[in-house]
Amino acid sequence: MTGDYHDAGYALLEGLIPAEVADGFMYALKQDVGPQPIALSRVDQYPNLLNRPAFEAYGFHYKPMLFFLWGLTPIVSEIVGRDLLPTYDYLRVYRGGDVCKVHCDRLSCEHSLSLTLAYSDGHAWPLEIGHQNQAPSSRVEEGWDEAHSAVPMQVGDAVLYQGVHHRHGRTMPNPNRWSAHLFLHWVDREGPYRDQAFDGKGDPPKVDFSFA
Repeated sequence: MTGDYHDAGYALLEGLIPAEVADGFMYALKQDVGPQPIALSRVDQYPNLLNRPAFEAYGFHYKPMLFFLWGLTPIVSEIVGRDLLPTYDYLRVYRGGDVCKVHCDRLSCEHSLSLTLAYSDGHAWPLEIGHQNQAPSSRVEEGWDEAHSAVPMQVGDAVLYQGVHHRHGRTMPNPNRWSAHLFLHWVDREGPYRDQAFDGKGDPPKVDFSFA
């Protein structure tokens, strides 16, 4: 771990998962997506953070991603020093030349993790994070108007950052033909955003089993 998460608002976690695990996940995802090209040219609606559509998947719709989120909860809680609950995660596969505009995340992203899963050409694409701790905002900007740092990551590395209060983005165009990133989010169990746990769906119900 490099950096003081609480003072700076972010820290680099090198080798959070083995590169082989990232490769295995990407292989399984590609098998599930299928061999055909992803038809992004047909997509005409996409987040205002992007300059064009990207392939995205939501963890509650793709269970291997959800288990990543749940499985990493203990280690992220330990690093943060708080009892955390997961909210949601999503995957984004960017294309070459893509950017992600500077923004703050929604309230369910109190503690966020950007995990690098794959680079098609091996070129690190940094996550940029603002130094200023600020109130939540829906403002989206093409570039930076404050001091910030660019944090490069290799496959398996992650940046843990305070997504609600520190603006972030990737304003340098993606130098790879494509790259894959998993974004995972948590809230403090006793904090102001507790109602966002499990993406505001409510705590999972208790279950029981019967046996014949």
